[in-house]
Amino acid sequence: MFIKVALLVAFFAVTVFVGIFFRKRADSVSGFVLAGRNVGPWLTAFAYGTSYFSAVVFVGYAGQFGWRFGTAAVWIGLANAFIGALLPWLILGRRTRIMTHHLNSATMPEFFGRRFSSPAIKIGASILVFIFLIPYTASLYNGLSRLFAMAFGVDFIYCILAMALLTAIYVIAGGYFATAVNDFIQGIVMLIGIVAIISAVLATNGGFTAAITGLANTPDPNVAPGAYTSFFGPDPLSLLGVMLLTSLGTWGLPQMVGKFYAIKSEKSIKIGAIISTIFSLIVAGGCYFLGSFGRLYADKIDIAASGYDSIIPTILSNFPDILIGLVIILVLAASISTLSALVMTSASTFTLDFLKGNIIRKFSEKSQLLTIRGLVVVFIVISSIIATIQYQGGITFIAQLMGISWGALAGSFLAPFMYSLYWKRTTNASIWACFIFSTTLMVTNIFFRESFPAILQSPINAGAFSMLMGLIIVPVVSLLTKVKDKAAVESHFSSYDEDVSVKARTDLGSGETQEA
Repeated sequence: MFIKVALLVAFFAVTVFVGIFFRKRADSVSGFVLAGRNVGPWLTAFAYGTSYFSAVVFVGYAGQFGWRFGTAAVWIGLANAFIGALLPWLILGRRTRIMTHHLNSATMPEFFGRRFSSPAIKIGASILVFIFLIPYTASLYNGLSRLFAMAFGVDFIYCILAMALLTAIYVIAGGYFATAVNDFIQGIVMLIGIVAIISAVLATNGGFTAAITGLANTPDPNVAPGAYTSFFGPDPLSLLGVMLLTSLGTWGLPQMVGKFYAIKSEKSIKIGAIISTIFSLIVAGGCYFLGSFGRLYADKIDIAASGYDSIIPTILSNFPDILIGLVIILVLAASISTLSALVMTSASTFTLDFLKGNIIRKFSEKSQLLTIRGLVVVFIVISSIIATIQYQGGITFIAQLMGISWGALAGSFLAPFMYSLYWKRTTNASIWACFIFSTTLMVTNIFFRESFPAILQSPINAGAFSMLMGLIIVPVVSLLTKVKDKAAVESHFSSYDEDVSVKARTDLGSGETQEA
């Protein structure tokens, strides 16, 4: 117990110190939200990766999909690395940095509002962010409950309080830069932890070959022998749906795309793409690889009674104290890094896109900064309350809402954002059409799931479908409707032709930037 507590205290101390140490970098709205658009490649890459993976992946998804798909679940980690990490850097990174700097936008709703000369679109997008990020934020606490109970015998409520307090302190004090530095530290912990855990699991099962053999021989009357070690697993179509949702989703999530707003230079894109991909390969690939061995512990797990979230804690329950302590820090780091990104996104979006200019006409920068910091606390408190209610009351509606958050946000924003960066012909009507279709689909999936086709009854498959349909809806509706302000669009796209040493669409230049 001493070892586990000592590791936890050390982690808390470092995290708080970083927030306080970098507080002077968060004395303006641009500094607090984007670190002055001057963040280097390593910090940006780790901030992207740690915001991507949380306890939801490590405890929930790894256990669930490893159990369902066996070693084929590793395909999800590979898709996360190459589709969810590498491609967004290469396809969205440069254009996002250029266009958002040109439009002086710090959030995704603000980008949409200025790109399409539409305050209504900005408000609509900010409402979607507010509605769907809060339950997603609440879901981050749940992955910690079983692990903390296993390691410390601590009630879930105390886990929530500790995580919420720690996140609030360093985010409020240091803003985006402190968050990025802590993400880097937490990312290192995640890398070391996942490698150590996989090594320990394989060792306790006789090594890699013996573990694979044991998994191949796992009896299951519902699948063919060896299905859990086959190339695409027992259910390839469902596997594809998970791969698409968890990988393509990053292209449209505000807290992920927002990392590109703060890119410093062209070098940051090249290095950041490599680092993010390697990080994702190790963390996501490692998580799903670990989860795939859950069936080796089937005699200790009752899925019907305790659910998929019990798989990973059961696998880890007999580890030495120092390794369990490392696991706790790993999952805590993964959850806090994602939580900080989500509350930063929610608070800045609500302040800059909803309150500023709509509710509060005269809004000084000092007041904006104070409001953002206050809303960080508010959103952390709200998400903590939701998590507590769901835990104590067992309210499945909240759990379902958490499950559709990713699909609703990514389905609403992915296609509109990508087309907005690349295609002048994208229209306001197409943006609204995508917003309405995706949110209607995902909310309907909660209340009328049985009426959906069998393949779309899963919120994961429905979310993947909404993203793919958005890629069709936006161009089709755009071709049938008119661009609102062609002159403004031409001005926005001229930012790609700014004279650096080559066209800006190819290279960001030296990295010298001005405050937004």
